[in-house]
Amino acid sequence: MSRKFSCNPKTIKDGIRANLLPILTVSGVTGGAVLGIILRYSREERWTKREVMYVGYIGELFLRALKALIIPLIVSSLVSAIGSLDLSLSKKIGLRAVTYYMTTTVLAVILGIILVVSIHPGKGSDEGITKAGEARSVYTPDLLMDLPRNFFPPNLIQACFETYKTVIIEPKLEDMENGTRFLSYNLTEDDLPPKSEWDISSEHTRALNIMGLVSFATFLGLALSTLGAKGKPLLAFFQSLSDASMVITSWLIWISPVGILFLVASMMIEMEDFSVMLGQLGMYFGTVILGIFIHGFLVLPALYTIFTRKLPFRFLANMTQAYITAFATASSSGTLPVTFQCLEEKNHIDTRVTRFVIPIGATINMDGTALYEAVAAIFIAQVRGIALTIGQVVAISITATAAAIGAAGIPQAGLVTMVMVLDVVGLPAEDMTLIIAVDWLLDRFRTMINVLGDSIGAGLVYELSKKELEQMNINANANGDVDRPSNEIAMDAVECSKM
Repeated sequence: MSRKFSCNPKTIKDGIRANLLPILTVSGVTGGAVLGIILRYSREERWTKREVMYVGYIGELFLRALKALIIPLIVSSLVSAIGSLDLSLSKKIGLRAVTYYMTTTVLAVILGIILVVSIHPGKGSDEGITKAGEARSVYTPDLLMDLPRNFFPPNLIQACFETYKTVIIEPKLEDMENGTRFLSYNLTEDDLPPKSEWDISSEHTRALNIMGLVSFATFLGLALSTLGAKGKPLLAFFQSLSDASMVITSWLIWISPVGILFLVASMMIEMEDFSVMLGQLGMYFGTVILGIFIHGFLVLPALYTIFTRKLPFRFLANMTQAYITAFATASSSGTLPVTFQCLEEKNHIDTRVTRFVIPIGATINMDGTALYEAVAAIFIAQVRGIALTIGQVVAISITATAAAIGAAGIPQAGLVTMVMVLDVVGLPAEDMTLIIAVDWLLDRFRTMINVLGDSIGAGLVYELSKKELEQMNINANANGDVDRPSNEIAMDAVECSKM
């Protein structure tokens, strides 16, 4: 006998109340798109940058408030999570997380290469594809060596707002031949020395060195775990800071639909002509989008189902708020507070796992970026009519994986590491400007998949670590240990914030 669904007002009201935030968020995205299109075509002349800034001002305030939580949330979450675990469990969780992240990144690169070789979006020439902007001179070994340099920042305060970068100084033709301009008339670009002989300098760019902060927090958490009772006071401080950051996050979450509305509206006004999405560049755009959605909504959920023996649909639906925030902000680091909130409150993932796994994922797990860089490099080679060997394709896959790990969790960080991938196949850095016209939009989609990958990774590691976590709880109860790395206190803090 089948049960009849009772569609009474109370049921509808309870359903709306339970899903109010996702409904408001989706409404914010839809309303922002409609508002942006209306404003964009409300007049014939183009909107100025200042006018676009006015439209997106409220969204900018929301984004700034969200980013203000990144540093206290990352540091306190990692320290409290690692410090609360015994070292053997920390190693197991860390190994499981890193194995998952590396595996999914490699799968993303392979998928991107298969799609771009099969679809061949670069067939033809570069006619009709407009170059935009300039590409700075970089040297691949410098990019690779900058990763460990940023992993060990000499100044933690500086790491909160600056990232180290090696700079090579390109020699000028007029400075050659003993500095005599008269003799330099016979020189060409081919007469310049190779990049390995250029002068080396360094600079610090205005970008959060999340890799350095994660490494410091990891080692500090391990040290506190080793200290035992001596480290309890400092560990308690970081646990309180982590819980307080989550309370502030719960407040920000409820104003996110308004912020997202204005962010999307300003984005729609600012975007280039829609005709850019058509033709050859449109084929490239479609290839990347296809790869992103296959990886994000087929490959990753399949891995989750295989290892947890659970269907991922409810888990993915509960992360809607994080996906939308990632799309609106184009920053996986900026989305961290929302990701934590969705995982812990809606999917009930243990905080010991989320606050250990997610910050690491936001640093090294960039599936969308890896896929995009592999597709972009081969697309540009196709446009230039360069036939790639199997060895070059393998080199692209390895370099794209390394570049994705080194990409910062900020908007369009992939463009910087893209130069390293192009260098592997002998393409000039300037060719990167062929794809800039659509990169701003692709960046938002790949950020969304980066966040999705981090979230599924946290869920997967939690399911695989349940036995160890339960054993830890038993040992803590037996020892009368009142420290709580469980979800309950974090949930209590959030509930108190709503009262």
